[in-house]
Amino acid sequence: MANSLREVKTRIQATKGTEQITNAMYMVSQAKIRKAEQTYREYKDFMSRIGDLVKSVVSKAEVDNPNPMMVEREVKKTAYIIVTSDRGLAGAYNSNLQKELEKTILENHKSDSEFVVGAIGKKGLSFIHKKGYPVLVDKATHVRDDVMFIDIVPLADAFIKEYNEGKIDKLVIIYNHYINTLTQEVTKKTLLPINEIEGEVKEIDYEFETGVEETINTILPMYIEDSVYGIILDAKVSEHASRMNSMRSATDNAKSVIEQLQLMYNRARQEVITNELTDIIGGANAIGGN
Repeated sequence: MANSLREVKTRIQATKGTEQITNAMYMVSQAKIRKAEQTYREYKDFMSRIGDLVKSVVSKAEVDNPNPMMVEREVKKTAYIIVTSDRGLAGAYNSNLQKELEKTILENHKSDSEFVVGAIGKKGLSFIHKKGYPVLVDKATHVRDDVMFIDIVPLADAFIKEYNEGKIDKLVIIYNHYINTLTQEVTKKTLLPINEIEGEVKEIDYEFETGVEETINTILPMYIEDSVYGIILDAKVSEHASRMNSMRSATDNAKSVIEQLQLMYNRARQEVITNELTDIIGGANAIGGN
């Protein structure tokens, strides 16, 4: 019985240590999500203005000669970007994205020659290697908590180059869209070809020193880069929210386990005391009887 008590007490202490860790991680994620959400909302306002600008410029182009990035063509090869995290302990954040990517590939492609995949986040690249999918860039784009625009430019430019050279015909990004702290939604968005620019046409009389077409050729790749950056900011808020909820659940579960173990310990301790008292009383009665 003494060994059993020691085991239960050891489990209580270990679970309390786990509770302290998960609670600390919850508080860290709670602080990070505030900053990430503010950054994302500010960038959404910026992107709306960029969208207005790009749409206004595009509207002035000749309809008979549209930019190739805005023209749909026969899809022979599709490129996918999956936006995951670098670290785990975020609940179903990464697994939901991986399932969606796998489902999309199974539904739309019969062979590996029909698609290529790129990863933003180490968890995404690990999954791609595990499944043996063909990759365009065989390294993950690092997703630091303080997301930097320069981090995503190489991957975005690599896909844009492949598209402009006709090596891929469609670019789709898969990520977790932030709705609120409790809800994040797996979302697929087609980046290329550019079917729709989110914005309004502003009646502004622009002067194009290099011509309208050259200006469009310059700003459309920048628009795609900005869009990818905005999506990563969105995904980063979702990651913090998912990790915060996961750590809160883990903390609550640890507390519940501690309560159950403490009850078990108290019962076992009471049983030991009862047995000791029974032995003492039994011994006293035996002496008294003599």
